[in-house]
Amino acid sequence: MKRFFIGSLAVVGGLSIFFFGGLIVLLILGASSKPGVPEQVVLELELDERLVEYVPEDSLASAFGSEQLTVRDVVDALEKAGGDERVKGLVVKVNGPPGSTAVVQELRDAVKAFRATGKKAVAYADTFGETGNAMGGYYLASAFDEVYVQPSGELSITGLALETPFARDALAKLGVKPRMSKRHEYKAAVNTYLEQTYTEPHREETERFLTSLFGQMVKGVAEGRGLSEEQVKAAVDAAPLQGSEALEAKLVDGLLYRDEVYAKVKEAAGEGAHLLYLEKYLERAGRPNQGGLTTPTVALIYGAGEIARGQSRANPMSGDVTVGSDTVAAAFRKAVEDSRVKAIVFRVDSPGGSYVASDTVRREVQRAREKGKPVIVTMGTYAASGGYFVAMDADKIVAQPGTLTGSIGVYNGKMVTAEFWEKLGVNWEALGVGKNATMYSSDAEFTPEQHAKNEASLDRVYADFTARAATGRKMPLEKMQEVAKGRVWTGEDAKERGLVDELGGFPMALKLAKEAAKLEGPVRVEVFPRKKGAAEVLSSMMGEKQGENSEDEAAGVRMTAPWQPVLEQTRALYRLGTQLGVVGEERRQVLSAPVPDTTW
Repeated sequence: MKRFFIGSLAVVGGLSIFFFGGLIVLLILGASSKPGVPEQVVLELELDERLVEYVPEDSLASAFGSEQLTVRDVVDALEKAGGDERVKGLVVKVNGPPGSTAVVQELRDAVKAFRATGKKAVAYADTFGETGNAMGGYYLASAFDEVYVQPSGELSITGLALETPFARDALAKLGVKPRMSKRHEYKAAVNTYLEQTYTEPHREETERFLTSLFGQMVKGVAEGRGLSEEQVKAAVDAAPLQGSEALEAKLVDGLLYRDEVYAKVKEAAGEGAHLLYLEKYLERAGRPNQGGLTTPTVALIYGAGEIARGQSRANPMSGDVTVGSDTVAAAFRKAVEDSRVKAIVFRVDSPGGSYVASDTVRREVQRAREKGKPVIVTMGTYAASGGYFVAMDADKIVAQPGTLTGSIGVYNGKMVTAEFWEKLGVNWEALGVGKNATMYSSDAEFTPEQHAKNEASLDRVYADFTARAATGRKMPLEKMQEVAKGRVWTGEDAKERGLVDELGGFPMALKLAKEAAKLEGPVRVEVFPRKKGAAEVLSSMMGEKQGENSEDEAAGVRMTAPWQPVLEQTRALYRLGTQLGVVGEERRQVLSAPVPDTTW
């Protein structure tokens, strides 16, 4: 029976692998030529989910031309459409916020630039927050010429809130002891484990962050709707508002159903106007700033995701992307070596990660500048801790007012879980050769000497971080130490304190890059590392090396094949079956021993 069970699961795994292989074949066969853009078109965008910052150029979807919509996609499409006579207008259905406050601000800037060309933009929602807060979605909508909501809808613009879990007492009950330290008092990431409520510094920075974001939103809504900030604040305090109340407060322009809104948009665009999804338009019309190969090039390099050593990785199942220091560093080197590249725009959207990996990337930013290639950083949702570390040596830093910025600090330590396992009747025993071989083992407390070593490491990293940040930002060290302390700032507050140079997004960064490189006229924006073709992506997913050397190989994203988790599970089942004696050949082993997993 066990043999049948194990064998059946292995067959299921094999069939799953076959399914994924067939899916890839269908994707290849489905690739076809693209139709053109109609002579009269209204662009349509449905914001059903959060926009991603970056889809790896080596992703399988990217190789076949179909990929998840990104922030830059929307910004580029609206910039292209603004100068396209075929495009008569824009209609966006806002089902929820497309991302963080910084992402919303990036889109608001793009919508306002589109409107500045004389074209009309209309936002519509069946409701702004039927069961929750819709402040972000409405904040975006307020940048449009007109805003409509369904008669049965409402405006739940109730403000901003943030909930932080504190689990110190729960961990104590479980027998888990956090042994973690930080630099300095505002570095709040570990407070979830060390505290049971907000510390004063943690409360101070969080309240200031929320207050700054709220002020930005109120100001934006007031400007967009032609109201005073006091009127907007009063509406927020009175929310949730019924549709009729929102109309009376001049927060919306009408109570209309979808068919009525779209009929109105088509009528304004003129007879014969067609609707076309914004992503389809971008696919057919192409991006702006895509001149010929002889046009001066500005390299665009992404640092989106948690920062880690090694090659960047993307998991097609989860959608998670890791910023690999080797990949980003190689992309910088490729851009520096390319004679066509006159400047580099570095898009950072990261909460941080490895100190060593962050320093690897920072070094390449520094080297690019030394080689005469200006580097302009544009920040997305956040550039915190390691995310700020990789940015601080750039010529200029651009952030949105709502970008979570700074967190110049460090934390480290471990969880001691011996008592937890003891409660479950499990006894872990660590054996090691070397005085500190088990220093970071979860079975035992730090010795006084080990604790001192960990604290010294934190001091060294923090001193290095603040000193390099001060040098990069051309700021006295004493001043940098005042704004550091592990504290997070909004981009707006960070600019006031010298951590950021300008407020804006992609367009601002490109403008500064052209100025720094003394470029006039059109430029070509090219993503580094280059986009791989379908055959290269499939080969790399099979484990085949594509580069001529480590430089080529590093400048890419390592993809986890969709079938890899299934293959690993199938192998694990086979190994289990072998151990149970129900799969494989029966062998008598006399001089044999299992190989233990060793940590070093």
